[in-house]
Amino acid sequence: MKFSYSEFDGQGFLSPDQLFAQPNVMNFILQYGEQALDAMQHLEDPDEQEYIQAMIDAGLLEEYEDEDGNTRLRLTPRMLKGFQHQSLMEIFSELKKGSREGHQTRHQGRTTERADGTKAYEFGDPISELELGQTLRNAIARQTAERAKAGQSSGGASVPIQINHGDFELHMTEGSADCATVMLIDLSGSMMRYGRFIQAKRIALGMQELIRARFPQDTLEYVGFYSLADRLQERDIPLVMPKPVSIRDYEVRIRVPLDQARANTEKIPQHFTNLQLGLRTARHMLARSGAANKQIFVITDGQPTAHVATPGENSPEGGVDGEMLYLLYPPTEQTSNITLQEALKCQQMGIRIATFALIEDYWGMDWVGFVDQLTRLTRGLAYYCTSENLSSTVIESYLTGKKTKSFIH
Repeated sequence: MKFSYSEFDGQGFLSPDQLFAQPNVMNFILQYGEQALDAMQHLEDPDEQEYIQAMIDAGLLEEYEDEDGNTRLRLTPRMLKGFQHQSLMEIFSELKKGSREGHQTRHQGRTTERADGTKAYEFGDPISELELGQTLRNAIARQTAERAKAGQSSGGASVPIQINHGDFELHMTEGSADCATVMLIDLSGSMMRYGRFIQAKRIALGMQELIRARFPQDTLEYVGFYSLADRLQERDIPLVMPKPVSIRDYEVRIRVPLDQARANTEKIPQHFTNLQLGLRTARHMLARSGAANKQIFVITDGQPTAHVATPGENSPEGGVDGEMLYLLYPPTEQTSNITLQEALKCQQMGIRIATFALIEDYWGMDWVGFVDQLTRLTRGLAYYCTSENLSSTVIESYLTGKKTKSFIH
């Protein structure tokens, strides 16, 4: 890392709000994704062009050439940091007062939150939590006992006081174990309604900023699920969009080999909800983590309408090798059962599942029953909320470690 030094000009350091792009620009990008960057690339007004150039000069955007040789815009790491900062500030402005900032456990931990009482030092404990007064008292008591045992006069400890490792006493701290989280974001076509996808992206960005600043021992990864499921990189979150609805038939029954579907995603309807494949992808990601606690956050607004199965096992069809992708609407019991089987595999691996169900227009639909069944089967958590409440609900769940089902009106 390189540093440069110069004479202080008397001006204060820029705040995060001054370092990053204007909120309306970031909201525009969140709402339209890649289309927003394309529109910004082709602005004709001179003032607007000057503003975009200023963002490029400031390191918020950068130009690059795509595979066809066209010049395009993309976000820089500094711009991504701006999204995360703004999202976290908006989320915390909505949080209820009194939320605790930590993952509570019943065991003593190694955090900066001190609890009542002290404990004897054990190898590996942080010396920063040393309770000096009790440590000195332990040393004096030990030296006094040693002098008495040696037949010396009982005049207390000699000066200077000799302290060894057995005298160390540490402050007790509240437990806070490391946690690996995979956030599943529904990218089905219905997430376009009520701005649900914007709130989902905002909470994904805000949680990353929170974890990096306050819980560096934790990790957060992302999976987007639609007709298929893909791992999402952190830099992709501001631009990711729900899949457009391409079939409006009353009934849909599509079966295609999974490998073909992955190789030709543009040839299949992408707007279905494959929660099973999303859970399986998250399970494989968490299997590689060494965290003490593992959890999956599911943000969704509808019952699963897609699943993957091997014909002859979980499907009535037979004689076909390899997994098949099924896109089924209206939702079927078969899809629900296979999705629940995958959720149970996650629970058997010790993975906690919390489902955040967006319910603006689904109060009377059967999928609420599916969420309840998923929650009971995995002994997880279910939160029913609107998209406006999503951010505060997810963060409060993460911070407080609630053990009961919550209903947000």
